[in-house]
Amino acid sequence: MTPAEQLAALRLIRTDSVGPVGFRHLLRRFGSAAAAVEALPDIARRNSAALTPFPRDAAEAEMEQVAALGARHLHLAQAAYPAQLAATPDAPPVLIVKGDMALAGRPMVAMVGARNASAAGRTLARGIAQDLGAAGFVIVSGMARGIDAAAHEGALPSGTIACIAGGIDIAYPPENHALQQAVGETGLLLAEQPPGIEPQARHFPRRNRLIVGLAEGVLVVEAAAGSGSLISARLAGDYGREVMAVPGHPADPRSHGGNRLLRDGAALVENAADVLAVLRPFASLPVAAPLREPVLPLLPDTPANDLMLFELLGAPVAVDELVRQSGLSAAMVMSMLADMELDGRIARHAGGRVSRA
Repeated sequence: MTPAEQLAALRLIRTDSVGPVGFRHLLRRFGSAAAAVEALPDIARRNSAALTPFPRDAAEAEMEQVAALGARHLHLAQAAYPAQLAATPDAPPVLIVKGDMALAGRPMVAMVGARNASAAGRTLARGIAQDLGAAGFVIVSGMARGIDAAAHEGALPSGTIACIAGGIDIAYPPENHALQQAVGETGLLLAEQPPGIEPQARHFPRRNRLIVGLAEGVLVVEAAAGSGSLISARLAGDYGREVMAVPGHPADPRSHGGNRLLRDGAALVENAADVLAVLRPFASLPVAAPLREPVLPLLPDTPANDLMLFELLGAPVAVDELVRQSGLSAAMVMSMLADMELDGRIARHAGGRVSRA
């Protein structure tokens, strides 16, 4: 694409009421983005529609801002655009990317799940991501708290792609700022929205289609009924991707969505080898290096920590794992668990593990 056509394509997709499908229609009809932009006022007059082309100076300003962030625009017509995503019917005509574009040419697995994930779920997600990375897969997720963050953490050494709901310069949730920065430096950040755009509710389903479109399969780790992770699973079916899920305890609401997917025919996954059995039946799984725990800040002793610690509980988990993931002191965790046990909220298990009652 010439620089002029790249600018025209950006103006076209940033025009109100022109989405990915409309962009393709206009391109087929007029032959180029530049011709389509020129035709917009006439189309608006004939159809009594509000269709004002996105200003040239605003598009140029966006290109300068993206370059200043160390990122660049990637167009659907360019060779570097991920082939899997390009083949979907509503692939974004223009993406903003930052990081190692070579990762987009490797086989990918999407991992999604609960934001309020249990400690056991996060540990499992990190471990599976690390093992799949060692087997040559790039892990794709959405930079949300919980399972998304754990998957990115596990895959950082081998390669991970984060699909951002808002602008590529906006960290959401804010506590993932350091993680998003790390992915931008060693992995790949990918956004559809212009810089500076705070993520809104309507942006997340669009981000989910990027996650699914990039990957060969989607693995769901903990998902409540009606959660966004199930939207991703439904998209995976629409796109012809493999759908996989980790089973969970039926008493935990975070397991209801994944268990439902399994009832509907999703592949049951308990470890990375199960994922390989679905996607690469004859591949072997290398022995992964010991899992590195993320560095978490120490939290003050506040009543809110009780709720935070309880949210980490689900399936039986070791107390030292709760200490690592909560950032609280061991003495504080033990004290809080004792109070929860007296209240009947937790159950003790063999090997010093605890779970929700």
